[in-house]
Amino acid sequence: MTLTKQGNPAVVGLAGFGLTTLLLQFHNIGLMGLGPVVSMGFIFGGLAQMIAGFQEQRMGNNFGYSAFVAYGAFWIGLGIIWLLNNFGVYKSSTTDVGFFMLAWTLYTVIMFIASLRVHKAMAFTFGTLLLGFILLVLGHFGNPVFNVVAGYELIVCALGAWYMMAGIIINDLAGKTVLKMGSPLISAEIHPPVDLPTNFSQSKYMTS
Repeated sequence: MTLTKQGNPAVVGLAGFGLTTLLLQFHNIGLMGLGPVVSMGFIFGGLAQMIAGFQEQRMGNNFGYSAFVAYGAFWIGLGIIWLLNNFGVYKSSTTDVGFFMLAWTLYTVIMFIASLRVHKAMAFTFGTLLLGFILLVLGHFGNPVFNVVAGYELIVCALGAWYMMAGIIINDLAGKTVLKMGSPLISAEIHPPVDLPTNFSQSKYMTS
């Protein structure tokens, strides 16, 4: 049977996450207005990232499924908060947004722990994302200067996501590893599912 090669949906998910995160940080450090962030938050960081997440589900990747769908929903939700504030409907205070960021911080803790079993590039990206959320929580509940610090720190996170995106694309085109992702910080033993014959190939369960 001939198998058709499928594209990796992570190249879209990581691109959307990285670009929208980068634009928001340009806003947070005072370089640009909010308009482009709202637009990309709905289309690229939101819709495109969620589509990538649903494609990850078809490929059996729980990590990518959860991450892309969840953070896609984050961007759409944040965009709705901005729009509601702009039109004076169900307005959210700074503290309200702080609780919103706190909830996403807790989710990111789980994803960061999981990322330790993927590879170093993923752990770096989720580690910087977690730190960024913590700084944003501090900024919304305390000193707003933390929001600016988070802006600079999350630029690094966005570039980390783009590094992984570039690695997937360039390594595939080159037919070899050009951009290294690093080994997992926590290794896991790979076991075949119990309902499969013992001679079933385990290669499909291995991560690169």
